[in-house]
This record gives sequence, C-alpha cells and structure tokens, in this order.
Amino acid sequence: WGGYIFVINLIGVHAGVLVLLGRFGPKLYRAYSVFYFIGTALACQVPVVGKTPLKSLEQLGPMAVFVGFQLLAFCDYWKKKKNLNRLQTWKLRIGVFLLAGLVAAGMAFVLDHYYGYFGPISSRVRGLFVKHTKTGNPLVDSVAEHQPASEQAYNQYLGESIVSVAPIGMVLIALRYFHDSSSFLLVYGLTTYFFSHKMVRLILLTAPIASVLTGIVLGRAFSFFTYNIIGITPSLFDMFTIESDDNEIVEEQKTKKSKKKANGKKADGKKTDVDSSSPSVNNRYFNTMRSALCKLAFLAAAYFTLVGHIIAPAQEFIKKSETISKQMSHPTIVVKAQLRSGEEVKVDDYRQCYWWLRDNTPKDARVMAWWDYGYQITAIANRTTIADGNTWNHEHIALLGRALTSSEKEGHRIARHLADYVLVWAGGGGDDLAKSPHLARIANSVYRSMCPNDPTCSQFGMTRQGPSKMMRESLLYKLVRHGKEDVTADPNRFKHKMTSKYGKCRVFKVLSISQESKEWVADPKNRDCDAPGSWFCRGQYPPGMQKILAEKRDFSQLEDFNKDEDDSEYQKKYFENLNKKKKLTEGKPTSGPKKQPWKPRELSPQVIAKLNSEWKDTEQTSGMWSLISNNRVREVMESIAEVPELAHLRSADGRGPMW
Repeated sequence: WGGYIFVINLIGVHAGVLVLLGRFGPKLYRAYSVFYFIGTALACQVPVVGKTPLKSLEQLGPMAVFVGFQLLAFCDYWKKKKNLNRLQTWKLRIGVFLLAGLVAAGMAFVLDHYYGYFGPISSRVRGLFVKHTKTGNPLVDSVAEHQPASEQAYNQYLGESIVSVAPIGMVLIALRYFHDSSSFLLVYGLTTYFFSHKMVRLILLTAPIASVLTGIVLGRAFSFFTYNIIGITPSLFDMFTIESDDNEIVEEQKTKKSKKKANGKKADGKKTDVDSSSPSVNNRYFNTMRSALCKLAFLAAAYFTLVGHIIAPAQEFIKKSETISKQMSHPTIVVKAQLRSGEEVKVDDYRQCYWWLRDNTPKDARVMAWWDYGYQITAIANRTTIADGNTWNHEHIALLGRALTSSEKEGHRIARHLADYVLVWAGGGGDDLAKSPHLARIANSVYRSMCPNDPTCSQFGMTRQGPSKMMRESLLYKLVRHGKEDVTADPNRFKHKMTSKYGKCRVFKVLSISQESKEWVADPKNRDCDAPGSWFCRGQYPPGMQKILAEKRDFSQLEDFNKDEDDSEYQKKYFENLNKKKKLTEGKPTSGPKKQPWKPRELSPQVIAKLNSEWKDTEQTSGMWSLISNNRVREVMESIAEVPELAHLRSADGRGPMW
C-alpha cells in the first residue's frame, strides 16, 4: 500500500537534505528533476493511479521539492547573468520563494475550497505520526502488522548481530565517510528506523539498509586492518602491481642517465634495447613476487586468526535468514500440528476448502469471505471473491463486515445479492470468530445502526459467560459453530456443503440468491470503466442493494477536510471507549489482604530464542489466543505463572500471545 509513497518521499527528502547542506548544483538539479518528471508522468498513465501523485497530501512533498529545485535553478541562472554577489543572491532567493509561496497558497485554497481537489492523509500514514497506537480507523487498527515494533521483533526479523552493528555503520558514515551519495544511506536509515518503530510491518523496509550499514562496518574494518597492519589495500589488482624500493628506483635512474651521457646516440639513430636479463630487472621481478607472497601469507594468517570470531556468527546469520525467508514467503495454509495424543499431523484444511470450491462450484461462482483470504480464493480456488487485500473501498469492507456480524436474516439479505457461497475459517485460534469484534467495529463505522452510540461495538464479543447476545445471533457465529452446542444455520437460507478434516474451514451455499442481481452485475453495460473495454472498472452494486446502501454513512478520516460533514464526535467516542476498555482490562486495586506478587518463572534467553524460532499452530497457541481474545486476564496470568513458556509460543503466521 505504501511502497511507492515511501520511495518517492525518501528520494525527495534526500534531495531536500542535500540542498540544506549546501550541495545544490547542476548534477543534483538534473538528476532529481528528470527522475520526478518522468516518474510522475508515467505513474499518472496507470488508471488506478491517475492524478493521485498531484492530489494526495502524502505525495505533495516530493512535488514541492521539484518546484523548489526549479526556483533555485532560476536564481542561479539570474545570479550568473547579473553577476550578483552573495547578499544580492540571498535577497533574490528569499523574494522568489516568498512570491512562489503566496501563489501556491492561493492556488491550494481555491482548488481545495471550491473543487475539493486534495485528498486526506490515509490512516496508515497517519498512524506513523500519532502518539497512540490506534489510528481512529477500525479497519487499519484491526491489522496486527500495524502495531508498534518491539526490540524482540527487531531481533526476530533482522538478527541480533545486524541490530547491534548497523547503528555503528550509520555513525561511520556521518563522521568519516559523508558525501552526497552516502548521505542517502543516512536519510534511508533514520527514516526506516523511525517508521518501523511505529509499525512492525515496516521492519521489512529496514532490512536492506540495516544490511548495507552492517556491510560497511565489516568492509571498513577489514580494509583498515589490511592497510594499516599489512600495508596493502584489499584489492587483487593492487596486490600484483610492480613495486620496487625507492633506493632501487633512484639508483636505476642515475645509471640510465650516466649511460646516456657516456654513449650518446648511435650513428644509425636507433635506441639501444634494454637487456631484459640485467640484474636490476631480475631483482625487480623477484622483489615483486616476494612482496606478493608475503602479503598473501599475512592475509592467510589474518584469516585464520579472525575466522573463529566471524565464521560462527556468519553461519548463524545465514541459517536465520533462510529460516525467516521460508517462514515469510512460503505458503502458510499447510502447517504441522500436534493432536492431544502427541501425534504430529499435517493440517491441510485451507487448501482442501479452496480445491473443493475449484472442483465443485460453477466457474462464475462468487465467494463471500473476510478479505484476509481473498487472494487465496482467487489464486487457489480460481473463483471470484467479494474482497481481498487490494480492496481500497472502506465502505465495501464495512458492508462485508455487516453481512457477517449482523443477524442471520440480515446477513442473508445482503449475501443473496453478492455471493453464491460463504467461506469461513473455524476451529479456534485466529479464526473468524476471534476476529469478529473487529468486523463489527468496521461495519459500525459505516452502518451506525449496528451498535448505536458505541463506536467500538462493545456489545459484540465474548464475555465471561460466553458469546454476547449480539455475537450469538450473528451469521458468522451460526456458520462457524454450525452443528456444535446446538447451533444450526438456517437451512432455508444457508446449506452446509463441506467442513475440512480438522474443522478449520467451512463452506456454505447461499440459498435463494437474487438471479436478477447476479445478471445485472455480469452485464458489461453496467460496468463503470475508465475507458471502453478497460480492465479498470469501479464496482457498482445491483439495484436490489440500494435500500441497504441508503443506511450507510461514508467513513471520514480525521484529516478529510473535503467533506462537509463533521464526524469528530464518532472519532472522539471511539478513542474514549478504547481507553475505557484498556482501564477495565488493567483492573482496579482491591482492598483486603495483600496478594502475593505475580512473578512467573524466568526463562533463559536461549530457551526464549528457541521457542520464538518455532512457528506452528498447536493446541497451546489456540488456547492462548482464545483466552486473550476473550479478555480472560486472570486465566492468562495463571497459565503463564504455571507454564511461562506459553508467553513465547508463536503460531504458524509468526504471531505470539504477547503481540
């Protein structure tokens, strides 16, 4: 979502820093101007991007740098033409920038006030700067990757050696090897470290620069050792260049001069050939070979001296990199787990579900599921999904959340116009039921009648007595718990089609679908495309959905100043309720006898590291997830006091209970 925004702003910040350091010149001007102009022009040709680089507040910074460069170039041109001195040049720059600032402010006011030209800052970007960990957008707040990073997260993903050495590389660049190019590494490093501290998923952006900075430290240390101790630079080319002692060179020069004076030129005008077998030439080559062999011997000795200190950490780092790469890039829908009997089994439930959809449903079947699984449904099941990770429309995600967290009747009322099948993740752990409070909050952010005057939808969730009334009556609860605890989905609205081997995934067929709505959506005439035959078409709902859509209220960002409606009251209550819930969770002091302090048995760093390195779904991870998602604080504390290892277990997706 923010890769392009990060890159364009990072390069813009670097260019701006160079100007502040007095490094502005023709090379920098040409490089940045060409980059920004061509890059932005090409980006605007992509339909889903359009004029966003010229309208989004998140991308106006690089444009401001581009305009500033043009003004600086004009000032330099005028300075040379009029032969201005230093004081006159500064007066010119101040006047030009003041005039440009006034013009820009006037244009911005007109464009925004009369045309609503500029867009708001997104919740994700806003979350990088606010003090609290919540952004005010329940959709963004529902994603675990948007939470702040911890020291443990850095060690887990980057490795302790990288985390320890990389800052030294930054100091080296700043104090010893600073120039126009290396300053980019400083800007890159400071930016990524700051933002990754705010949002754990951005550690991904920190990895490249952390590796570069660590490499600089190792390379400079090796170069310092070889140059100052051995007397050579670490270059194979330089190692075998012909060298000789200063005295030998001086002596040879004297000998050549004396020979020229004594012999003069030959009568035929030809120069005498140098005798390649002369002692001086032979000595030169002998000394060169001897020097090279000595240097190689020193390098070998240095290598065997340092190998004991470097080889072990290097092997550990390579092993960790390979492990993390597999955990992060390999499919996680097939995992290992243990049964209560201790038997290790392969849980293949999710792939079973997707292949069942692929093999047992029509090719034009539409599948309703929470957006987390949208990509997998499209890629593995080869079926149309209602939403996926690239769904930018907050209101559409809210509609999906409303269908799943509303009553069974209300959910069917929506689903029959949009989908043919409903897929849910079940079986405990991080299943749809555990996520459902977030779904309800997201739905309520647009459909306020879901939880009136309660932005956090606290009436939807688990209580000490079990699921609340609103959760128990929801469509999602009925589908996840179907056939258990006397819970049954309405057979007149949903038909159970399959449940995977270990109950992790279930599929239901939507009955009484609106064929009229399905045909309306499939008709090309009803597609709102940017050009005839284009692949970029904005979604449109069938006419049968209009009554439901009339109840929605578009979600407003805190910074969305283009909308006339003020939604600050909702945001205020949202944060108040979150803080109230946090205080209740922390508990209040009670009177009575003094309680014993809660202090679980301490584990060694080696044990913790080993536990953190094993990512798999087990009954223990599912049990901890259930306790925490239901806010059963006392039972969590009792469990960890008895078995402190539980606090460090990680499920197959890398999440642990303390996250």
